[in-house]
Amino acid sequence: MAAKQTVITEEGLKKLENELDELKTIKRKEVAEKIKVALSFGDLSENSEYDEAKNEQAIIEGRIAEIENQLKNVHVLDENEFTTEDVHVGSVVTVRTKGKKTDVTYQIVGSTEADPLNGRISDESPIGKALIGHKAGDQVEAETPGGIVVLTIRQIAK
Repeated sequence: MAAKQTVITEEGLKKLENELDELKTIKRKEVAEKIKVALSFGDLSENSEYDEAKNEQAIIEGRIAEIENQLKNVHVLDENEFTTEDVHVGSVVTVRTKGKKTDVTYQIVGSTEADPLNGRISDESPIGKALIGHKAGDQVEAETPGGIVVLTIRQIAK
């Protein structure tokens, strides 16, 4: 099975690379030091500091592997390719939910960059998926955990 391609903005790529660098250069050393200190306490069978440090090490190594895997299959979006004709990853979309009086603006991003509380929704989320490929003026339905919402696309920007 081919690895899933990670779609990402230039900004998202920099964030991932910075996180990877910090994990490899700083976090790895910190956890290695914690393990060394815990080992100096002696008996490992009842050494909770050692167990905790080993768990932290496993989490860090898992995240490093995850980021490295994403970076192997990354597709960086070229902002020059962005159009405002239809919604795609990278678009900034203003929508109005049926029955509401105010607009909401989302930026459609790849799943690794999603931050819904800050208006960055994944192209794989129910609303993101529903908006992709549509044009300004289109009405789309998105099946969300709270039920079906009807959105009207008011504007598409870069």
